[in-house]
Amino acid sequence: MTPTERLAELGITLPTVAAPAGAYIPARRSGDHVWTAGQVPFVDGKLPATGKVGAEVDAATAKELARVCVLNALAAVDSLVGLDAVTGVVKLVGFVASDPSFTGQPGVINGASELLGEVFGEAGAHARSAVGVAVLPLDAPVEVEIVVEVAG
Repeated sequence: MTPTERLAELGITLPTVAAPAGAYIPARRSGDHVWTAGQVPFVDGKLPATGKVGAEVDAATAKELARVCVLNALAAVDSLVGLDAVTGVVKLVGFVASDPSFTGQPGVINGASELLGEVFGEAGAHARSAVGVAVLPLDAPVEVEIVVEVAG
């Protein structure tokens, strides 16, 4: 089953790629890899939640927002090379705007990792970093970037 077919089976439609908020592009191909810019959890051009995880945003909500981030990243990949060209996910880096006492960053970023597994199966297994940060652009609670390997 292709990634596009798997998304349809899951009832997921990729969002429109968000316009860059600065001097960058949403994704860039280099050889057999596509690198995405950091993706915040925009839904229809807006953040559904803002603030720090462990304070204004609870961990369960942040985990769902991480799924939204990775969908935005997949949309960027799709717009560049087509999602079905992806042969594997290489790396995911997740940033969690965290209250100083919050230490559950890996659980939050699991939202993104788990979705990649649902879409790509074994090819979705990836190396990963889950990093707590003081603040993210636009006061987003979560940001995700991915590197994928693509065919030819």
